[in-house]
Amino acid sequence: MRWARYLVDGKETFGIINGENVIDVLGNPFDGFQQTENTRLLSSTKLLAPVMPRTFYAAGLNYAEHVREAAKKLGRSPDLPQAADIGYRAINSITGPDDPIIVPADATELLQYEGELVVVIGKEARNLNEDNVLDCILGYTIGNDVSERTWQKGDRTMWRGKNTDTFAPMGPWIETEFNLSEAMTSVRVNGQEKITFKTDSWIFGIKEFLIRMSEYCTLYPRDVVWMGTEGKTDNMVHGDVCEIEITGLGVLRNTVQWRGK
Repeated sequence: MRWARYLVDGKETFGIINGENVIDVLGNPFDGFQQTENTRLLSSTKLLAPVMPRTFYAAGLNYAEHVREAAKKLGRSPDLPQAADIGYRAINSITGPDDPIIVPADATELLQYEGELVVVIGKEARNLNEDNVLDCILGYTIGNDVSERTWQKGDRTMWRGKNTDTFAPMGPWIETEFNLSEAMTSVRVNGQEKITFKTDSWIFGIKEFLIRMSEYCTLYPRDVVWMGTEGKTDNMVHGDVCEIEITGLGVLRNTVQWRGK
């Protein structure tokens, strides 16, 4: 099932995508729902970020080559994580598919994309184990962890470099049926492919993260866990169109809009 989120008469509405149409529902996929007879064309529906989370978790450095590239940019020796360590992002940074990435005028040229798989939690969970860990997942979507590297390096908490408004595009929808083992992640800028990698070629997988996290933190419906990115990332400039595609999840597309330009 493929879930979309959008506004109807100014009110948040969830719908089920069925081919070229979206079926409105009463309720939502987290608390229960009922399909209605109202349908609308997907092509003319302005989609929002498919969920606004209670908590926005981010795996960060979770792919070996990206760890090495990140260390090189920061002038440090690479240090591969020894455990599934999680971080946090600010909810204000979330924006939707086809929304602009609005860059503050004083940002440097080191504004870069990071294409990531996003896990969407559907059920409250604590103390998960190998047998039940996947039961708490509603589905999956795509994220672009936009990063201003100069700020990321200079600010102790990365409050600007990762958490500026609109720096976390997410979407276009939540897919509940997803074949991770066959998924590839591709990033394109202005139609030019920048990187393609096997989505699950990470250091630690979804199960390892969720099991470890749930030892200490209760996971709640609508929470999201961004799983990190791979390889070297390049700069984006005003007017660039960044597309992130993950097999089976569609394409997340956003345009870079620099303030003052």
